[in-house]
Order: sequence, then C-alpha cells, then structure tokens
Amino acid sequence: MSIQNTETPETAAASKQQKRNVAVIAAIAIILAVTFFTGTSFKGVENPSYGFWAIVPALVAVTLAFITREALFSLLVAAVAGVFIQGKGLWGLSGLFTKALGNGDFIWVVMIEVFIGVLVAFFLKTGSTKEFSRVVGGKISGRKSVQMMAWFLGMFIFFSDYFSPLFVGPVMKDLTDKAKISREKLAYICDSTSAPMAVIIPFSAWGVFITGLLVGQGPIENLAQATQVYFKSVGFNLYAIFAVAMVGLIALGIIPEFGPMKKAELRAQNEGKVLSDTASPMMGVELSDIEQAEEIEKPRLFLNFILPVLIIIGVAVGTYLFMGSAKTLEAFMTAVFFLGAMLLIQKLTIKDVFETAVQGIKGVMPAILILALAYIINTVSKELGAAQYIITVTESWLTPQMLPVITFFMCAFISFSTGTSWGTYAIMIPIAVPLAFAFTGATITPLVYATIGAVAGGGVFGDHCSPLSDTTILSSFGAASDHIDHVKTQLPYASVAAGVALIVYMVIGVVM
Repeated sequence: MSIQNTETPETAAASKQQKRNVAVIAAIAIILAVTFFTGTSFKGVENPSYGFWAIVPALVAVTLAFITREALFSLLVAAVAGVFIQGKGLWGLSGLFTKALGNGDFIWVVMIEVFIGVLVAFFLKTGSTKEFSRVVGGKISGRKSVQMMAWFLGMFIFFSDYFSPLFVGPVMKDLTDKAKISREKLAYICDSTSAPMAVIIPFSAWGVFITGLLVGQGPIENLAQATQVYFKSVGFNLYAIFAVAMVGLIALGIIPEFGPMKKAELRAQNEGKVLSDTASPMMGVELSDIEQAEEIEKPRLFLNFILPVLIIIGVAVGTYLFMGSAKTLEAFMTAVFFLGAMLLIQKLTIKDVFETAVQGIKGVMPAILILALAYIINTVSKELGAAQYIITVTESWLTPQMLPVITFFMCAFISFSTGTSWGTYAIMIPIAVPLAFAFTGATITPLVYATIGAVAGGGVFGDHCSPLSDTTILSSFGAASDHIDHVKTQLPYASVAAGVALIVYMVIGVVM
C-alpha cells in the first residue's frame, strides 16, 4: 500500500518558510553572541580600536535586510550588535537612541516627511492628484513619455536631494501606475535624479558643502579658488553624470532593462502589478486609501494642486536664491497651511481637515521608523570608527595612477557602510585631496580634479547602494515602493554606472 503525499503547495511553502525563519534566528543568535563576547574585551578600554568590528553593524544590517526583506528588523538587530561590540549590552540602546535621534538633523528630516504626508493626504482628499493624472495622462500616456517626464522633473529639482524624490514621487505616481511602470522603476528615477544631479551643480547645497571642504587643501587658499576647482572637477564626477544619463537612456529604451528591474517591469506590464505580491510599500494604507471628499464635487486642479506645487517650488527656489539655502521644510509647511485653508473654504469641517492630516502622518510612519533606525546605525558606526578603519586598510594601496580609482572605492564603501554622502566627503576630502597634491607637487592638475570628482561620485554611489541611506529611503517613500525592492532593483543599474566610471578613471590614471 502506498502512502499518498497530501502536502499542498501552501503547506510546503509554509514549511520552507518556517525552516528559513529558524535558520535566520539561529544566525542572528550567533551574531549577537559573538558581538557580545567581543564587546567584553573592549569594555573598560580607553579609546579602543575596534578594527574590523567597526563595520560589522552595517554589514549585519545590509545582509539581514536582503535575506529577510524586513528592513526594520534588520536595522534593529544591527543596532543591538553595535552596542554589544561597544561592551554596553542591551542597556546601551537607550543612550544610542537618544544620541542618534535627539538631534536637529533627524528632527528636520522627520518634519519634512510629516508635512509631505499631510500634503499628499490633502491632495488625495481634494481629488487633485487623480485629476492631474487624468489631464496630463491624456497628453502624455506612453511609458517612454511618462518616464521621460519623471526624469526631466527630477533634474529640474536639482537644488535639494531631499525635495526632489519627495516631490517627483507623489506627483508622478498616478501617471506611472496608469502607464504600468513599476514602483521600483519610479523609485529608481527619483533616486538617480536627486543626489547625482545635486552633486554636479556647483552652486547647489552639495557643491557649496564640498567647496567649503576644499578651502585650505594644498594651494587652494580661499572660497573663490575652491569654487573654481570644484567647477572644473564636475566633468570628472563620472558616476553622477553616468547615473543621471542612464535614467534617460533606459527611459528611451536605448539601454534595455536588465536584472531585477526587468522582472519588476515585466510584472507591471504583463500582470498590471506595480508592486510585487510581497511588497511592503513605504507609504502606509492610511494614506493611500484616502478618497476624495464628498463636499468637493469637482476637483479644482489649479487651486488644489498646481498652486500648492508652485508655492513649494517658489519658496524652495526663492530661499535658495536669496538666502543661500533651499528652505525645504518651510516650503512644504507653507503649502500645507495654504491647502488646509482651501479645504476649509471648500466646505470641509475643521474635524475633517485634521483627521485627513492625521491619516497623512500615519501614512509616513513606515518611512520614519526606517529612517530612525538608519540614523541609529550611522551613529554607532561612527562611534566604532568604521570610516577610519576603512581608510587604514586601503590607504597603502594609493599610487598616482590608482588614486582616483581607489578613492572612488573608499568613498563608496564608507558611504555604503554609514549611509551618508556628506559625512564621507568630510572624512575623505582632507585625506584624498592632500594626497593628490603630494603627487602633483602642490600643483592643480587633472589628477586633482579627478580625485575630487571620484570623492563626490563615490560618495553618491555608496549612498545609492545602501539601504541605510536617507535619500534612498526617501525615494522609496516618495514612490510608495517597497524599500528593499528599490535597493535590489537599483543596485545593478548603479553598479553599471560605477563600472563605467571606474574604467574611465583607470584610463585617466594611465594618461596622467
């Protein structure tokens, strides 16, 4: 008598998932045990050198995120590993959380996301985003046209890498959904036209920051000289240039889709699924499920959408031109207050307006939580000296011919491990640029320009590949995409742009 196998595909999948969960839990237990016992050797040591252990929290976070697809869980485990390595134990988490989140930078980013959530909720309540999609979709409906529009819009908002994805994503989402373009693709467009575009504009906030770091390096004595040097180095910022250009080439079909992005696009086109079945969009259902208010019979596109958008752009650009920095938070605040007043004028009650605002805030909570944990990992990596360890390991490889290539690699790895481009620039410019001047005899030559370009581009590349990066998180949120899906699909595209940049840097090193 034969025994028939009654196991269904569902039970087989559940069993496989259970075994996978057990394996992951066992791996995490081993990681935490090893880091705990390692931390005891550093406990009580004044100014300890953690060596390789300095980059372990970032590696744990990234590895677990790809394996489990649970970014919050992975980041939390990495944070615990970090305090264990420091020998502080679980009690060290409270101090780490306070230090990482109790600062103006984090609060500023959170407030931007909160007001973005409220603004999107107001847009949905007025029905203006659907109306915008209907009007524009009647003129621009093809996949190429919609992607090109998102590309141009991203390049236009060059003055703020935070503002760009948070603006382009919500504005283009309905259009890309209608054109059956995956959310992963929209997140990629948002991400690759934000920081890469900002860093190649000398008078953007990024350009001003790097220019300031160049003052005092070698023969660069003042801001005017630093600005001139940075302007000439933009042509050597190969990754950023290739990354922005690649978006347009892929949108036009000149470069065919490949890798995980191709699968995502085929899913969207053939099945009509802009998100995968396992996706957890960064935009919560509280926000995406908002329906048009009954009191608003016909959406007023200019009043409820175009005018608030113009207010955002006007405040951001105006403050950038006249005050030297784009007041991104203030721009969104002004638009929210204006649109809130318009909702009251259009017969919604104060209760309705505030309930809509609360829904918007609830909708951005997934992004805020991931961002908070990313800040925590960045803080513990800094305390462990991750960047300094990477520099110590790689600095012996530097030669004049390989300087741009090695500099690019170092910046990419530091920004990938820490999730911050600007922090990478602050660390690497005082190291790489003096080295370039040492090789050129304190003369400003193409090697110096290439080194600066490699620092700028390497910082952006590592930032692009890292699930810990704030701009990567904001791009996932702006496009309402699953964060890990965005990272996985963008990584091969970013790697191609980086590969081409490295080849050119090698040629430059040989020629110079």
